[in-house]
Amino acid sequence: MNRSFITQMPDKSGAFLQASSIIAGHGGNIVRVNYNRSIDIHTLFIDVSAEEESVLDEIEAQLTEVGYLSQNTMEKRVLLISLKLPDVPGSVTAVLEILNRYKVNIYYMSSQENGTMYQHFKMGLHVEEPHIIKKMLVEISSVCEVSILEYDSTEKMLDNTVFYIDFAKKINDLLSLTPEQSKDFLINSNRMMQLLDERNEKPYKTFEYIEKYARFTAAYKGDAFIPIISDMKIAPGVSLCLIEPPCGSNTYIIHTENEMLFVDSGFTCYKKEMLHLLRIMFDDFDNIPKSLLLTHSDMDHTGLLSIFDKVYVSGSCYENFRLENSGENNFREQNEYSNPYCKLSAIISGYTPPNMDTLSVIGTKEDDGDLSYIGSMQAASLSLDIYEGKGGHVNGETVIVCQEHKIVFTGDLFVNIRGFSKEQRNFNALAPFLMTSVDMNPKLAAQIRKQITEKYKGYLFCPGHGKWITNEC
Repeated sequence: MNRSFITQMPDKSGAFLQASSIIAGHGGNIVRVNYNRSIDIHTLFIDVSAEEESVLDEIEAQLTEVGYLSQNTMEKRVLLISLKLPDVPGSVTAVLEILNRYKVNIYYMSSQENGTMYQHFKMGLHVEEPHIIKKMLVEISSVCEVSILEYDSTEKMLDNTVFYIDFAKKINDLLSLTPEQSKDFLINSNRMMQLLDERNEKPYKTFEYIEKYARFTAAYKGDAFIPIISDMKIAPGVSLCLIEPPCGSNTYIIHTENEMLFVDSGFTCYKKEMLHLLRIMFDDFDNIPKSLLLTHSDMDHTGLLSIFDKVYVSGSCYENFRLENSGENNFREQNEYSNPYCKLSAIISGYTPPNMDTLSVIGTKEDDGDLSYIGSMQAASLSLDIYEGKGGHVNGETVIVCQEHKIVFTGDLFVNIRGFSKEQRNFNALAPFLMTSVDMNPKLAAQIRKQITEKYKGYLFCPGHGKWITNEC
């Protein structure tokens, strides 16, 4: 482990020799020294490495005893950071202005061109007031990408700050986020860290699951995107296709030769892969008239919304998207504790709110029932009845029923856990850690699920996740 000492030495020969003898005498190793006589004739920065923290404590005590460390200097902090700045004139100015505002001295700076559009500035910062470090780092991070190379990890608040800044950088490198996405990711990581601190919860497990989520979605891009595909005839000239991706919702396609109706459509981050697949599966896919019926507004069901001229939604689902397009918190984000998790998930999955002009409201729930009829529609030769739930899973949830052919599209009010693939099982295990709860009201969701399974015995259940299954409950 390392510790930085900001020593105040007399201006005479042998001063550094005495300090180095004290450090060596306790088994410490000097790993970095910085001294600039033109800036401060007395201040010498020494970074010391030792196997045990007690050794560093002994070194600190003896340096204090000989007058090389005062109480004032021991309260200071030294940080070594790296900044990724555009290789253009004046790019470092904004950072220097922040440091000046916080009265932070630079005791070391190094930078050089590397043949790219960016320069990496290394800065050693001498911070007189440790309590401002967290706020300062967050502000610098809003200007450019920052990495903390070395710091005093005995400061818990700083340790957490370094942790989530490094975490945000790791996700940025994994997903190649835009500067704006990187900034939003850092801000929401900071908010989540604050919430966990306030609840006195250890943050590392939560951030570990978010990283798993990001790595999982990234791992199945391109050629690695291999969904399970099933198909069945449900009437003369009418087929039902099911696409189960490794993660994200099922996509159902009711199709004839001349028309397609999609029910849900997975994650946005797999839009390219899904379109490639659909063009292989269906001749002249781009020219076939198609629409989408959305069971609910969660981002893992909305990945292909942008390709449809018409998207059918419940009234509450429409309101959810209206809030997002207005820059307001959607229904899930209105829960303060869930908010940063949802924001981070949106960045990882590439989610953007749909074009409101493409949305068509089927109907609006007007009573207080657990499951209320809101309208019907004809699509791909089928008659479909639409019911809106009370918000057990999420506000705007719908159940779609084809009475003639005994088919129910349940959204996430019912999922076939036993029908999960290994990949789906692993991914869905992350959900409670990312959203604090899959269902906004678990008790109500269970109540509605019971009603559905009891009412539609013998029907083919097409769940939001997992393979379709005949309801024999």
